[in-house]
Amino acid sequence: MNFLSVVWDPSLGIDLGVYVIRWYSIMFVLTFVLGLRLMKKIFIKDAIAVEKLDALFMYTFVSMLIGMRLGDVFFYSWDYYQHHLLEIILPFKEREGATALFGMIKGWKFTGYTGFASHGAAIGIILALYFYSKKILQKPFLFILDRMGIMVALAGFFIRMGNFFNSEIYGKPTGSNFGVIFKSAGETVPRHATQLYEAFSYLLLFFVLWRLYWKTNAKEKPGYLFGVFFAVLWSLRFVIEFLKEPQVDGREDWVFNSLNTGQVLSIPLVLIGLYFIFRKRK
Repeated sequence: MNFLSVVWDPSLGIDLGVYVIRWYSIMFVLTFVLGLRLMKKIFIKDAIAVEKLDALFMYTFVSMLIGMRLGDVFFYSWDYYQHHLLEIILPFKEREGATALFGMIKGWKFTGYTGFASHGAAIGIILALYFYSKKILQKPFLFILDRMGIMVALAGFFIRMGNFFNSEIYGKPTGSNFGVIFKSAGETVPRHATQLYEAFSYLLLFFVLWRLYWKTNAKEKPGYLFGVFFAVLWSLRFVIEFLKEPQVDGREDWVFNSLNTGQVLSIPLVLIGLYFIFRKRK
């Protein structure tokens, strides 16, 4: 075993005695609190009424949760959920031998909503922002996509940090000096901390996009910042997926015996990003 490996076995969260605030939930709160503060600066710079931030928060929050949930259901776990349709919308899982939720409540276990997919979140947020741009912002669709891409890159950092605290979505075994033993997940060998690889890659992307917005004329090119965000983020995801453990058994080798589900879903998103970077503008 590599002598520089880190044993990772954190607590579930902050224990208040009657309730435990999970680290993943804290990361979500930080995402929206910091994101709103930074988005306010952008709205002021663009001379947009800051009152419109409230609607932006609701559109983004609701669409992200729905998109992440449905993305996991249909992209990764449909083999399971097609036989457990109620569990798509309810925070319960059926125990073995249970027959009905209301007729046999003891047959169900409260689990909260488990299973989220970033590809689904991307689709959900983009759809919500389209309606927000038309009904609330009354600006071109690409205007809000350019600015929200900056915030979503930051959100990606916090979400992957939450995954790290939860000891989930980790990588394959490694003998390198970067190995982490995820003890709370029952692991005994060092693995790639792919959550951290993604988290800090997304954080760097956020800083790049933030600088492009404030220090260059990139924001005057509709779709450019969104294109950089999409092309870079999903390219990073595509590369790091090579180090991850498959999240779906039997679907880890879709194309050329090497690409997994996350990589296949990332390819069209990278191409969309490249289109918006290099397309001709009037």
